[in-house]
Amino acid sequence: MDFIEKLKSFEIPTCLRVCAGTDGSVTFLLEIMTKHEAAVVTEYQHIIPADERMAEIFDVEVGADINDRVVTLTAGDVPYVYARSLSPIEKMPGGVRSDMMRADIPIGKILRDHNIETRRDFEGIELIDHEPLFGAETVLSRSYRIVHHNGVLMWINERFPVDSRWEL
Repeated sequence: MDFIEKLKSFEIPTCLRVCAGTDGSVTFLLEIMTKHEAAVVTEYQHIIPADERMAEIFDVEVGADINDRVVTLTAGDVPYVYARSLSPIEKMPGGVRSDMMRADIPIGKILRDHNIETRRDFEGIELIDHEPLFGAETVLSRSYRIVHHNGVLMWINERFPVDSRWEL
């Protein structure tokens, strides 16, 4: 089953389905839906060496520097998304690199501010039980790649709590 068909099969709130199905900015959608400014809270950010899987995804050498960033996306002080992004330092355009290192800027805004044309290629989506997130027992997890000039600029996994916070 492809990504969209799988997403449509889940019994989840419509606002969550919209955010999980977008190939655009989740931050932008959250601001529209909640009527609050979205904030990015960086949980951690480190440079790590690429393992074999990362090297294959990004077409870099094993051991290349990878920016590993985990953030929580909130709106109106409510957490909505827990996201991990991996991006190869050597493939990032200069301005994007410096903004990514500053941490608390949404990725969609960074790409837009630097006029970086990208597309998002979805990898997978699933519902996960018994891995609590922000007080919810069920979590929707999706992974995708941000592609720029036919190369992968970022790999992202986003996790959304499945509960009433999405009934906006």
